[in-house]
Amino acid sequence: MAETVNSGGGGQPRKEMSMEIRLLLAFLLAGAVMFLSTSLFKSPAPATPAKNPPSVQTEAAPPAPGQPPAEIAAPEAQAALPASPATLQNSLPPLPIDTDLFTVVLSNQGATVKSWKLKKYKGDDNKPMDLVNQAAGIERPFSSYIPGQDAIAKTVNWAYYEQAADPDGLGAVYTFSNGRVTVRKTFRFQKDSYISHVSSAVTIDGKPVPNMIEWRGGFGDLALSNAASNGRALYFDVPANKLTEQRSNVAKNGPVSSTGNYSFAGLADTYFAAVFLPQSNLAMQETTFTDQVPAAPDAAKAGFTGVAVSDGGENSFEVFAGPKDYDLLTRINPKLQQMIDFGWLAFLAKPLFLITNWFNDAWVHSFGWSIVAVTIVLNMILFPIKLSNMKSMRKMQALKPQIDVINAKYKSISLRDPKKAEQNQEVMALYKKNGVNPMGGCFPMLLQIPFFFAFYKVFTVSVEMRGANWLWVTDLSRPELLPIHILPIIMIASQFVMQKMTPQPSGDPSQQKMMMFMPLIFGFMFYNFPSGLVLYYLTSNLVSMGQQWFFNHTAAAEEAARSVEPPKKKNVRK
Repeated sequence: MAETVNSGGGGQPRKEMSMEIRLLLAFLLAGAVMFLSTSLFKSPAPATPAKNPPSVQTEAAPPAPGQPPAEIAAPEAQAALPASPATLQNSLPPLPIDTDLFTVVLSNQGATVKSWKLKKYKGDDNKPMDLVNQAAGIERPFSSYIPGQDAIAKTVNWAYYEQAADPDGLGAVYTFSNGRVTVRKTFRFQKDSYISHVSSAVTIDGKPVPNMIEWRGGFGDLALSNAASNGRALYFDVPANKLTEQRSNVAKNGPVSSTGNYSFAGLADTYFAAVFLPQSNLAMQETTFTDQVPAAPDAAKAGFTGVAVSDGGENSFEVFAGPKDYDLLTRINPKLQQMIDFGWLAFLAKPLFLITNWFNDAWVHSFGWSIVAVTIVLNMILFPIKLSNMKSMRKMQALKPQIDVINAKYKSISLRDPKKAEQNQEVMALYKKNGVNPMGGCFPMLLQIPFFFAFYKVFTVSVEMRGANWLWVTDLSRPELLPIHILPIIMIASQFVMQKMTPQPSGDPSQQKMMMFMPLIFGFMFYNFPSGLVLYYLTSNLVSMGQQWFFNHTAAAEEAARSVEPPKKKNVRK
Protein backbone atom coordinates (compact mmCIF):
# COMPACT_ATOMS: atom_id res chain seq x y z
CA MET A 1 0.00 0.00 0.00
CA ALA A 2 1.28 3.42 -0.83
CA GLU A 3 2.82 5.62 1.82
CA THR A 4 1.29 9.07 1.62
CA VAL A 5 3.29 12.12 2.63
CA ASN A 6 0.89 14.91 3.52
CA SER A 7 0.60 17.98 5.67
CA GLY A 8 -1.92 20.67 6.53
CA GLY A 9 -1.93 24.33 5.60
CA GLY A 10 -0.91 25.63 2.25
CA GLY A 11 -4.33 27.01 1.51
CA GLN A 12 -5.79 23.55 0.97
CA PRO A 13 -9.56 23.17 1.25
CA ARG A 14 -10.80 21.67 4.43
CA LYS A 15 -11.24 17.92 4.04
CA GLU A 16 -14.65 16.44 4.60
CA MET A 17 -15.26 13.22 6.50
CA SER A 18 -14.25 10.34 4.22
CA MET A 19 -16.88 8.01 2.82
CA GLU A 20 -15.23 5.06 4.59
CA ILE A 21 -15.73 6.77 7.96
CA ARG A 22 -19.34 7.58 7.08
CA LEU A 23 -19.95 3.94 6.19
CA LEU A 24 -18.43 2.73 9.44
CA LEU A 25 -20.52 5.18 11.48
CA ALA A 26 -23.65 4.10 9.63
CA PHE A 27 -23.00 0.44 10.34
CA LEU A 28 -22.23 1.21 13.99
CA LEU A 29 -25.51 3.13 14.22
CA ALA A 30 -27.42 0.23 12.70
CA GLY A 31 -25.69 -2.20 15.07
CA ALA A 32 -26.50 0.06 18.02
CA VAL A 33 -30.19 0.07 17.08
CA MET A 34 -30.24 -3.72 16.94
CA PHE A 35 -28.32 -4.07 20.20
CA LEU A 36 -30.50 -1.57 22.06
CA SER A 37 -33.64 -3.26 20.77
CA THR A 38 -32.57 -6.56 22.34
CA SER A 39 -31.43 -4.84 25.54
CA LEU A 40 -34.36 -2.52 26.16
CA PHE A 41 -37.06 -5.04 25.27
CA LYS A 42 -36.41 -8.15 27.28
CA SER A 43 -38.94 -10.16 25.38
CA PRO A 44 -36.35 -11.68 23.19
CA ALA A 45 -9.76 19.37 12.04
CA PRO A 46 -6.66 20.14 10.16
CA ALA A 47 -4.17 17.24 9.93
CA THR A 48 -0.74 17.49 11.59
CA PRO A 49 2.00 18.16 8.99
CA ALA A 50 3.88 14.97 8.20
CA LYS A 51 7.65 14.90 8.18
CA ASN A 52 9.44 14.51 4.88
CA PRO A 53 10.97 11.08 4.19
CA PRO A 54 14.64 10.80 5.19
CA SER A 55 15.74 10.91 1.56
CA VAL A 56 13.94 14.18 0.85
CA GLN A 57 15.76 17.49 0.79
CA THR A 58 14.23 20.94 0.31
CA GLU A 59 15.69 23.20 -2.34
CA ALA A 60 15.38 26.92 -2.80
CA ALA A 61 11.96 27.99 -4.00
CA PRO A 62 11.57 28.67 -7.74
CA PRO A 63 10.03 31.81 -9.14
CA ALA A 64 6.38 32.21 -8.17
CA PRO A 65 4.21 30.15 -10.50
CA GLY A 66 2.13 31.90 -13.12
CA GLN A 67 3.44 33.55 -16.29
CA PRO A 68 1.98 36.06 -18.74
CA PRO A 69 0.56 34.69 -22.00
CA ALA A 70 3.11 33.05 -24.26
CA GLU A 71 3.20 35.92 -26.75
CA ILE A 72 4.25 38.28 -23.95
CA ALA A 73 6.46 35.96 -21.96
CA ALA A 74 8.60 34.76 -24.83
CA PRO A 75 10.31 38.10 -25.61
CA GLU A 76 11.02 38.70 -21.92
CA ALA A 77 12.50 35.23 -21.59
CA GLN A 78 14.63 35.76 -24.68
CA ALA A 79 16.02 38.93 -23.10
CA ALA A 80 17.32 36.93 -20.14
CA LEU A 81 20.34 35.77 -22.14
CA PRO A 82 22.23 37.11 -25.16
CA ALA A 83 20.97 35.49 -28.34
CA SER A 84 22.01 35.30 -31.93
CA PRO A 85 19.07 36.48 -34.09
CA ALA A 86 19.79 33.71 -36.57
CA THR A 87 19.03 31.06 -33.94
CA LEU A 88 15.69 32.46 -32.78
CA GLN A 89 12.76 30.54 -34.30
CA ASN A 90 9.22 31.52 -35.16
CA SER A 91 5.91 30.27 -33.85
CA LEU A 92 4.62 27.25 -35.77
CA PRO A 93 1.12 25.76 -35.88
CA PRO A 94 0.52 23.11 -33.18
CA LEU A 95 1.57 19.62 -34.22
CA PRO A 96 -1.11 16.96 -33.54
CA ILE A 97 -0.02 13.37 -32.97
CA ASP A 98 -2.97 11.01 -33.43
CA THR A 99 -2.85 7.43 -32.15
CA ASP A 100 -5.51 4.80 -31.56
CA LEU A 101 -5.64 5.67 -27.86
CA PHE A 102 -4.99 9.40 -27.53
CA THR A 103 -4.28 12.63 -29.37
CA VAL A 104 -1.30 14.70 -28.26
CA VAL A 105 -0.77 18.26 -29.48
CA LEU A 106 2.84 19.45 -29.44
CA SER A 107 3.97 23.07 -29.50
CA ASN A 108 7.28 24.42 -30.72
CA GLN A 109 7.14 27.04 -27.95
CA GLY A 110 9.27 25.39 -25.29
CA ALA A 111 8.97 22.04 -27.11
CA THR A 112 6.04 21.21 -24.86
CA VAL A 113 2.69 19.39 -24.84
CA LYS A 114 -0.38 21.60 -25.25
CA SER A 115 -2.92 18.83 -24.69
CA TRP A 116 -3.08 15.08 -24.12
CA LYS A 117 -6.59 13.77 -24.77
CA LEU A 118 -7.54 10.14 -24.10
CA LYS A 119 -9.98 8.78 -26.69
CA LYS A 120 -11.64 6.10 -24.53
CA TYR A 121 -12.33 8.25 -21.46
CA LYS A 122 -14.32 11.35 -20.66
CA GLY A 123 -13.91 13.78 -17.78
CA ASP A 124 -16.45 14.64 -15.14
CA ASP A 125 -17.78 17.28 -17.54
CA ASN A 126 -18.53 14.54 -20.12
CA LYS A 127 -15.93 15.98 -22.49
CA PRO A 128 -12.90 14.08 -23.84
CA MET A 129 -10.40 13.59 -21.03
CA ASP A 130 -7.52 16.09 -21.36
CA LEU A 131 -4.75 15.27 -18.91
CA VAL A 132 -3.28 18.78 -19.29
CA ASN A 133 -4.65 21.76 -17.34
CA GLN A 134 -5.43 24.29 -20.06
CA ALA A 135 -6.08 27.06 -17.51
CA ALA A 136 -2.82 26.73 -15.56
CA GLY A 137 -1.06 29.68 -17.20
CA ILE A 138 2.42 28.35 -16.35
CA GLU A 139 4.98 26.24 -18.22
CA ARG A 140 3.31 23.43 -20.13
CA PRO A 141 4.09 19.73 -19.54
CA PHE A 142 7.55 18.62 -20.70
CA SER A 143 9.10 22.01 -20.03
CA SER A 144 12.65 22.01 -18.68
CA TYR A 145 13.52 22.50 -15.01
CA ILE A 146 17.19 23.41 -14.54
CA PRO A 147 18.03 23.58 -10.80
CA GLY A 148 19.87 26.80 -9.96
CA GLN A 149 19.39 28.23 -13.47
CA ASP A 150 16.00 29.91 -13.31
CA ALA A 151 16.74 32.55 -15.96
CA ILE A 152 17.99 29.94 -18.43
CA ALA A 153 14.97 27.73 -17.74
CA LYS A 154 12.65 30.66 -18.43
CA THR A 155 14.46 31.29 -21.71
CA VAL A 156 14.23 27.75 -23.04
CA ASN A 157 10.66 27.20 -21.83
CA TRP A 158 9.18 30.20 -23.65
CA ALA A 159 11.42 30.27 -26.73
CA TYR A 160 10.37 28.90 -30.12
CA TYR A 161 12.19 25.75 -31.24
CA GLU A 162 13.01 24.31 -34.62
CA GLN A 163 10.59 21.48 -35.31
CA ALA A 164 11.25 18.36 -37.38
CA ALA A 165 8.19 16.12 -37.50
CA ASP A 166 8.68 12.39 -38.12
CA PRO A 167 7.46 11.25 -41.56
CA ASP A 168 5.00 8.73 -40.05
CA GLY A 169 3.32 11.44 -37.96
CA LEU A 170 4.16 9.74 -34.64
CA GLY A 171 6.88 12.01 -33.29
CA ALA A 172 9.03 15.08 -33.63
CA VAL A 173 12.48 16.45 -32.79
CA TYR A 174 12.84 19.96 -31.33
CA THR A 175 16.07 21.97 -31.11
CA PHE A 176 16.87 25.39 -29.71
CA SER A 177 20.08 27.39 -29.51
CA ASN A 178 20.80 31.03 -28.76
CA GLY A 179 24.54 30.84 -29.14
CA ARG A 180 25.17 29.81 -25.55
CA VAL A 181 22.34 27.48 -24.52
CA THR A 182 21.36 24.48 -26.64
CA VAL A 183 18.37 22.23 -25.98
CA ARG A 184 17.28 19.12 -27.84
CA LYS A 185 14.03 17.23 -27.15
CA THR A 186 12.55 14.23 -28.90
CA PHE A 187 9.03 12.80 -28.73
CA ARG A 188 8.17 9.38 -30.12
CA PHE A 189 4.73 7.77 -29.83
CA GLN A 190 3.27 4.37 -30.70
CA LYS A 191 0.08 3.83 -32.69
CA ASP A 192 -1.57 1.38 -30.29
CA SER A 193 0.11 1.88 -26.92
CA TYR A 194 -0.05 4.27 -23.97
CA ILE A 195 3.76 4.11 -23.85
CA SER A 196 5.79 6.83 -25.56
CA HIS A 197 9.45 7.85 -25.50
CA VAL A 198 10.79 11.26 -24.49
CA SER A 199 14.37 12.52 -24.23
CA SER A 200 15.93 15.88 -23.41
CA ALA A 201 19.43 17.32 -23.23
CA VAL A 202 20.66 20.81 -22.28
CA THR A 203 24.15 22.27 -22.77
CA ILE A 204 25.51 25.63 -21.66
CA ASP A 205 28.63 26.83 -23.40
CA GLY A 206 28.96 23.34 -24.88
CA LYS A 207 28.89 21.55 -21.51
CA PRO A 208 25.98 19.25 -20.51
CA VAL A 209 24.04 20.47 -17.48
CA PRO A 210 21.57 18.55 -15.29
CA ASN A 211 18.01 19.20 -16.35
CA MET A 212 14.63 17.75 -15.49
CA ILE A 213 11.40 17.22 -17.43
CA GLU A 214 8.39 18.91 -15.82
CA TRP A 215 4.67 18.29 -15.66
CA ARG A 216 3.28 21.28 -13.78
CA GLY A 217 -0.08 22.91 -13.10
CA GLY A 218 -2.29 19.88 -12.55
CA PHE A 219 -3.00 16.49 -14.04
CA GLY A 220 -5.90 14.09 -14.62
CA ASP A 221 -9.63 14.69 -14.45
CA LEU A 222 -9.55 18.43 -13.81
CA ALA A 223 -13.33 18.78 -14.14
CA LEU A 224 -13.85 17.23 -10.69
CA SER A 225 -14.87 19.62 -7.92
CA ASN A 226 -11.88 18.48 -5.82
CA ALA A 227 -9.40 17.98 -8.65
CA ALA A 228 -6.47 19.54 -6.77
CA SER A 229 -6.85 17.23 -3.77
CA ASN A 230 -6.91 14.14 -6.03
CA GLY A 231 -3.51 14.77 -7.58
CA ARG A 232 -0.23 13.57 -6.10
CA ALA A 233 3.39 13.05 -7.05
CA LEU A 234 4.79 9.58 -6.57
CA TYR A 235 7.83 7.40 -7.01
CA PHE A 236 8.58 3.71 -6.47
CA ASP A 237 11.75 3.01 -4.48
CA VAL A 238 13.10 -0.35 -5.71
CA PRO A 239 15.43 -1.18 -2.76
CA ALA A 240 12.67 -0.37 -0.24
CA ASN A 241 9.99 -1.96 -2.46
CA LYS A 242 7.71 0.93 -1.52
CA LEU A 243 5.57 3.45 -3.34
CA THR A 244 5.74 6.95 -1.85
CA GLU A 245 3.05 9.52 -2.65
CA GLN A 246 3.25 13.25 -1.96
CA ARG A 247 0.38 15.75 -1.98
CA SER A 248 1.00 19.27 -3.19
CA ASN A 249 1.23 20.80 0.28
CA VAL A 250 4.41 18.87 1.04
CA ALA A 251 6.10 21.51 -1.15
CA LYS A 252 4.27 24.56 0.16
CA ASN A 253 7.58 26.09 1.31
CA GLY A 254 9.42 25.27 -1.91
CA PRO A 255 10.24 22.31 -4.15
CA VAL A 256 10.99 19.02 -2.39
CA SER A 257 13.43 16.62 -4.06
CA SER A 258 14.40 13.01 -3.58
CA THR A 259 16.93 10.78 -5.32
CA GLY A 260 17.20 7.02 -5.49
CA ASN A 261 16.89 3.84 -7.49
CA TYR A 262 13.33 4.39 -8.69
CA SER A 263 11.37 2.11 -10.98
CA PHE A 264 9.16 5.04 -12.00
CA ALA A 265 8.13 8.54 -10.87
CA GLY A 266 5.47 10.99 -11.94
CA LEU A 267 1.90 12.13 -11.28
CA ALA A 268 -1.42 10.41 -10.63
CA ASP A 269 -4.97 11.02 -9.59
CA THR A 270 -7.60 8.42 -8.64
CA TYR A 271 -7.95 6.85 -12.07
CA PHE A 272 -5.12 8.12 -14.30
CA ALA A 273 -1.33 8.44 -14.18
CA ALA A 274 1.57 10.01 -16.07
CA VAL A 275 4.77 8.31 -14.97
CA PHE A 276 8.31 8.30 -16.30
CA LEU A 277 10.17 4.98 -16.49
CA PRO A 278 13.97 5.48 -16.72
CA GLN A 279 15.95 3.78 -19.48
CA SER A 280 19.27 3.85 -17.63
CA ASN A 281 20.58 2.34 -14.41
CA LEU A 282 21.49 5.76 -13.02
CA ALA A 283 19.85 7.21 -9.93
CA MET A 284 16.60 8.97 -10.68
CA GLN A 285 15.68 12.36 -9.21
CA GLU A 286 12.11 13.51 -8.52
CA THR A 287 11.05 17.01 -7.45
CA THR A 288 7.57 17.91 -6.20
CA PHE A 289 6.05 21.38 -6.61
CA THR A 290 2.96 23.22 -5.41
CA ASP A 291 1.34 25.26 -8.17
CA GLN A 292 -1.42 27.72 -7.22
CA VAL A 293 -3.42 27.69 -10.44
CA PRO A 294 -7.10 27.42 -11.47
CA ALA A 295 -8.57 24.28 -13.01
CA ALA A 296 -10.75 26.35 -15.36
CA PRO A 297 -10.59 29.96 -16.62
CA ASP A 298 -13.34 31.09 -14.22
CA ALA A 299 -12.30 28.89 -11.26
CA ALA A 300 -10.47 29.91 -8.10
CA LYS A 301 -6.82 28.96 -7.72
CA ALA A 302 -5.95 25.79 -5.85
CA GLY A 303 -2.75 24.00 -4.89
CA PHE A 304 -2.09 21.50 -7.70
CA THR A 305 0.75 19.02 -7.55
CA GLY A 306 3.57 19.37 -10.06
CA VAL A 307 6.57 17.17 -10.67
CA ALA A 308 9.94 17.16 -12.44
CA VAL A 309 12.05 14.06 -13.11
CA SER A 310 15.55 13.29 -14.31
CA ASP A 311 17.71 10.20 -14.79
CA GLY A 312 21.03 11.91 -15.50
CA GLY A 313 22.53 14.69 -17.60
CA GLU A 314 20.66 13.53 -20.70
CA ASN A 315 17.18 12.28 -19.88
CA SER A 316 15.69 9.30 -21.66
CA PHE A 317 12.33 8.01 -20.46
CA GLU A 318 9.51 5.78 -21.46
CA VAL A 319 6.35 7.66 -20.48
CA PHE A 320 3.07 6.04 -19.53
CA ALA A 321 0.16 8.49 -19.67
CA GLY A 322 -3.22 6.84 -19.40
CA PRO A 323 -5.68 4.91 -17.23
CA LYS A 324 -4.64 2.93 -14.18
CA ASP A 325 -6.04 -0.24 -15.72
CA TYR A 326 -4.79 -3.21 -13.68
CA ASP A 327 -4.11 -5.56 -16.61
CA LEU A 328 -2.51 -2.78 -18.64
CA LEU A 329 -0.19 -1.74 -15.81
CA THR A 330 0.77 -5.38 -15.21
CA ARG A 331 1.88 -5.79 -18.82
CA ILE A 332 3.97 -2.62 -18.73
CA ASN A 333 5.59 -3.05 -15.31
CA PRO A 334 4.07 -5.08 -12.44
CA LYS A 335 5.28 -2.48 -9.95
CA LEU A 336 2.88 0.03 -11.51
CA GLN A 337 0.01 -1.95 -9.96
CA GLN A 338 0.78 -0.30 -6.62
CA MET A 339 -0.55 3.00 -7.97
CA ILE A 340 -4.03 1.48 -7.51
CA ASP A 341 -4.69 2.06 -3.82
CA PHE A 342 -7.04 -0.63 -2.52
CA GLY A 343 -6.75 0.80 1.01
CA TRP A 344 -6.40 -0.90 4.38
CA LEU A 345 -8.57 -3.82 3.23
CA ALA A 346 -6.38 -4.50 0.21
CA PHE A 347 -6.00 -8.15 1.25
CA LEU A 348 -9.75 -8.51 0.58
CA ALA A 349 -10.48 -5.71 -1.92
CA LYS A 350 -7.80 -6.73 -4.43
CA PRO A 351 -8.92 -10.39 -4.69
CA LEU A 352 -12.53 -9.24 -5.05
CA PHE A 353 -11.50 -6.93 -7.87
CA LEU A 354 -9.45 -9.61 -9.61
CA ILE A 355 -12.29 -12.15 -9.40
CA THR A 356 -14.85 -9.60 -10.62
CA ASN A 357 -12.52 -8.55 -13.43
CA TRP A 358 -11.98 -12.20 -14.40
CA PHE A 359 -15.72 -12.90 -14.54
CA ASN A 360 -16.12 -9.83 -16.74
CA ASP A 361 -13.31 -10.76 -19.14
CA ALA A 362 -13.87 -14.51 -19.33
CA TRP A 363 -17.62 -14.96 -19.00
CA VAL A 364 -20.25 -12.24 -18.79
CA HIS A 365 -18.50 -9.25 -20.44
CA SER A 366 -20.42 -6.89 -18.17
CA PHE A 367 -19.19 -5.59 -14.85
CA GLY A 368 -22.78 -5.38 -13.59
CA TRP A 369 -23.48 -9.07 -14.18
CA SER A 370 -19.96 -9.87 -12.96
CA ILE A 371 -20.82 -8.21 -9.62
CA VAL A 372 -24.00 -10.30 -9.47
CA ALA A 373 -22.08 -13.51 -10.18
CA VAL A 374 -19.34 -12.82 -7.61
CA THR A 375 -21.94 -11.92 -4.95
CA ILE A 376 -23.80 -15.20 -5.54
CA VAL A 377 -20.57 -17.19 -5.24
CA LEU A 378 -19.63 -15.38 -2.02
CA ASN A 379 -23.01 -16.07 -0.43
CA MET A 380 -22.80 -19.74 -1.38
CA ILE A 381 -19.36 -20.02 0.19
CA LEU A 382 -20.62 -18.35 3.39
CA PHE A 383 -23.86 -20.35 3.51
CA PRO A 384 -22.61 -22.95 6.05
CA ILE A 385 -21.85 -20.12 8.49
CA LYS A 386 -25.18 -18.45 7.79
CA LEU A 387 -26.97 -21.78 8.19
CA SER A 388 -25.66 -22.06 11.75
CA ASN A 389 -27.03 -18.58 12.47
CA MET A 390 -30.41 -19.49 10.96
CA LYS A 391 -30.67 -22.45 13.32
CA SER A 392 -29.84 -20.21 16.27
CA MET A 393 -32.53 -17.70 15.27
CA ARG A 394 -35.06 -20.51 14.88
CA LYS A 395 -34.21 -21.72 18.37
CA MET A 396 -34.70 -18.21 19.77
CA GLN A 397 -38.13 -18.09 18.19
CA ALA A 398 -39.00 -21.49 19.71
CA LEU A 399 -37.78 -20.32 23.13
CA LYS A 400 -40.20 -17.39 23.17
CA PRO A 401 -42.85 -19.13 25.38
CA GLN A 402 -40.21 -19.89 28.02
CA ILE A 403 -38.88 -16.33 27.80
CA ASP A 404 -42.43 -15.03 28.29
CA VAL A 405 -42.72 -17.07 31.48
CA ILE A 406 -39.52 -15.51 32.85
CA ASN A 407 -40.66 -12.02 31.89
CA ALA A 408 -44.04 -12.52 33.54
CA LYS A 409 -42.29 -13.62 36.71
CA TYR A 410 -40.49 -10.25 36.94
CA LYS A 411 -43.21 -8.11 35.39
CA SER A 412 -43.99 -6.15 38.56
CA ILE A 413 -40.31 -5.34 39.28
CA SER A 414 -39.05 -1.93 38.18
CA LEU A 415 -35.97 -1.49 36.04
CA ARG A 416 -34.06 0.04 38.97
CA ASP A 417 -34.71 -2.90 41.25
CA PRO A 418 -31.54 -5.02 41.75
CA LYS A 419 -33.66 -8.15 41.27
CA LYS A 420 -34.17 -7.07 37.65
CA ALA A 421 -30.68 -8.39 36.99
CA GLU A 422 -31.88 -11.84 37.96
CA GLN A 423 -34.33 -11.72 35.04
CA ASN A 424 -31.47 -11.11 32.62
CA GLN A 425 -29.44 -13.89 34.22
CA GLU A 426 -32.29 -16.38 33.83
CA VAL A 427 -32.79 -15.44 30.18
CA MET A 428 -29.07 -15.71 29.41
CA ALA A 429 -28.87 -19.02 31.23
CA LEU A 430 -31.72 -20.33 29.11
CA TYR A 431 -29.95 -19.20 25.94
CA LYS A 432 -26.68 -20.76 27.04
CA LYS A 433 -28.36 -24.05 27.94
CA ASN A 434 -29.82 -24.32 24.46
CA GLY A 435 -26.76 -23.07 22.57
CA VAL A 436 -28.34 -19.83 21.40
CA ASN A 437 -26.49 -16.57 20.73
CA PRO A 438 -28.86 -13.67 21.56
CA MET A 439 -26.90 -11.35 19.28
CA GLY A 440 -27.15 -13.77 16.38
CA GLY A 441 -29.48 -11.38 14.55
CA CYS A 442 -26.58 -8.97 14.12
CA PHE A 443 -24.31 -11.63 12.62
CA PRO A 444 -25.43 -11.35 8.97
CA MET A 445 -24.77 -7.61 9.05
CA LEU A 446 -21.38 -8.07 10.71
CA LEU A 447 -20.48 -10.67 8.09
CA GLN A 448 -21.26 -8.15 5.36
CA ILE A 449 -19.14 -5.28 6.71
CA PRO A 450 -15.64 -6.30 5.49
CA PHE A 451 -16.95 -7.26 2.04
CA PHE A 452 -18.97 -4.06 1.93
CA PHE A 453 -15.93 -1.88 2.59
CA ALA A 454 -13.78 -3.92 0.21
CA PHE A 455 -16.29 -3.60 -2.63
CA TYR A 456 -16.68 0.11 -1.89
CA LYS A 457 -12.93 0.55 -2.42
CA VAL A 458 -13.06 -1.48 -5.63
CA PHE A 459 -15.78 0.75 -7.06
CA THR A 460 -14.00 3.99 -6.12
CA VAL A 461 -10.43 3.26 -7.33
CA SER A 462 -10.84 0.90 -10.29
CA VAL A 463 -10.83 2.71 -13.61
CA GLU A 464 -12.40 -0.45 -15.07
CA MET A 465 -15.58 0.35 -13.10
CA ARG A 466 -15.48 4.01 -14.12
CA GLY A 467 -18.13 4.44 -16.79
CA ALA A 468 -19.12 0.74 -16.76
CA ASN A 469 -22.85 0.45 -17.44
CA TRP A 470 -25.47 -2.14 -16.52
CA LEU A 471 -29.07 -2.10 -17.69
CA TRP A 472 -30.32 1.42 -16.83
CA VAL A 473 -27.21 2.29 -14.76
CA THR A 474 -24.77 4.39 -16.79
CA ASP A 475 -21.81 4.30 -14.37
CA LEU A 476 -21.37 1.65 -11.67
CA SER A 477 -18.80 3.79 -9.86
CA ARG A 478 -21.38 6.55 -9.22
CA PRO A 479 -24.95 6.92 -7.98
CA GLU A 480 -27.69 6.51 -10.55
CA LEU A 481 -28.39 9.53 -12.72
CA LEU A 482 -32.15 8.98 -12.77
CA PRO A 483 -34.26 11.47 -10.75
CA ILE A 484 -35.27 8.56 -8.50
CA HIS A 485 -32.59 5.97 -7.76
CA ILE A 486 -34.16 2.61 -8.52
CA LEU A 487 -31.59 0.21 -7.08
CA PRO A 488 -31.73 1.61 -3.52
CA ILE A 489 -35.55 1.47 -3.56
CA ILE A 490 -35.50 -2.18 -4.66
CA MET A 491 -32.91 -2.83 -1.97
CA ILE A 492 -35.21 -1.33 0.72
CA ALA A 493 -38.04 -3.59 -0.45
CA SER A 494 -35.78 -6.63 -0.31
CA GLN A 495 -34.76 -5.69 3.25
CA PHE A 496 -38.39 -5.63 4.34
CA VAL A 497 -39.11 -9.00 2.73
CA MET A 498 -35.96 -10.47 4.25
CA GLN A 499 -36.99 -9.19 7.66
CA LYS A 500 -40.41 -10.83 7.33
CA MET A 501 -38.84 -14.16 6.34
CA THR A 502 -36.34 -14.21 9.20
CA PRO A 503 -37.57 -15.84 12.44
CA GLN A 504 -38.38 -13.14 15.00
CA PRO A 505 -37.39 -14.12 18.55
CA SER A 506 -39.67 -11.51 20.09
CA GLY A 507 -43.29 -10.68 19.59
CA ASP A 508 -42.99 -7.34 21.35
CA PRO A 509 -44.68 -4.74 19.10
CA SER A 510 -42.35 -1.94 20.20
CA GLN A 511 -39.26 -3.93 19.28
CA GLN A 512 -40.69 -5.01 15.95
CA LYS A 513 -41.62 -1.41 15.13
CA MET A 514 -38.05 -0.31 15.86
CA MET A 515 -36.63 -3.06 13.65
CA MET A 516 -38.90 -1.96 10.81
CA PHE A 517 -36.86 1.23 10.58
CA MET A 518 -33.68 -0.70 9.71
CA PRO A 519 -34.44 -1.05 5.96
CA LEU A 520 -35.20 2.68 5.81
CA ILE A 521 -31.91 3.50 7.54
CA PHE A 522 -30.01 1.34 5.07
CA GLY A 523 -31.94 2.78 2.14
CA PHE A 524 -31.08 6.33 3.19
CA MET A 525 -27.45 5.32 3.68
CA PHE A 526 -27.20 3.65 0.25
CA TYR A 527 -29.15 6.20 -1.78
CA ASN A 528 -26.08 8.12 -3.00
CA PHE A 529 -23.57 5.29 -2.91
CA PRO A 530 -21.91 3.93 -6.07
CA SER A 531 -24.46 1.93 -8.04
CA GLY A 532 -22.17 -1.09 -8.12
CA LEU A 533 -22.10 -1.17 -4.33
CA VAL A 534 -25.91 -1.01 -4.13
CA LEU A 535 -26.13 -3.79 -6.74
CA TYR A 536 -23.82 -5.95 -4.62
CA TYR A 537 -25.89 -5.44 -1.46
CA LEU A 538 -29.19 -5.95 -3.29
CA THR A 539 -27.93 -9.18 -4.85
CA SER A 540 -26.71 -10.36 -1.45
CA ASN A 541 -30.19 -9.69 -0.01
CA LEU A 542 -31.88 -11.64 -2.80
CA VAL A 543 -29.54 -14.61 -2.38
CA SER A 544 -30.04 -14.52 1.40
CA MET A 545 -33.81 -14.52 0.87
CA GLY A 546 -33.48 -17.66 -1.24
CA GLN A 547 -31.28 -19.31 1.38
CA GLN A 548 -33.71 -18.36 4.17
CA TRP A 549 -36.67 -19.76 2.18
CA PHE A 550 -34.74 -22.98 1.60
CA PHE A 551 -33.94 -23.29 5.31
CA ASN A 552 -37.51 -22.54 6.38
CA HIS A 553 -38.74 -25.45 4.24
CA THR A 554 -36.27 -28.05 5.47
CA ALA A 555 -36.42 -30.50 8.35
CA ALA A 556 -33.46 -28.68 9.90
CA ALA A 557 -35.69 -25.75 10.88
CA GLU A 558 -38.21 -27.97 12.68
CA GLU A 559 -35.44 -29.99 14.29
CA ALA A 560 -33.85 -26.79 15.63
CA ALA A 561 -37.18 -25.73 17.15
CA ARG A 562 -37.84 -29.15 18.74
CA SER A 563 -34.35 -29.23 20.25
CA VAL A 564 -35.21 -26.41 22.69
CA GLU A 565 -38.69 -27.53 23.69
CA PRO A 566 -38.99 -28.27 27.42
CA PRO A 567 -39.54 -31.94 28.26
CA LYS A 568 -43.19 -32.88 28.58
CA LYS A 569 -44.41 -33.82 32.03
CA LYS A 570 -45.56 -37.38 32.39
CA ASN A 571 -48.91 -38.11 34.00
CA VAL A 572 -48.37 -40.13 37.18
CA ARG A 573 -51.30 -42.34 38.27
CA LYS A 574 -52.09 -42.27 41.94
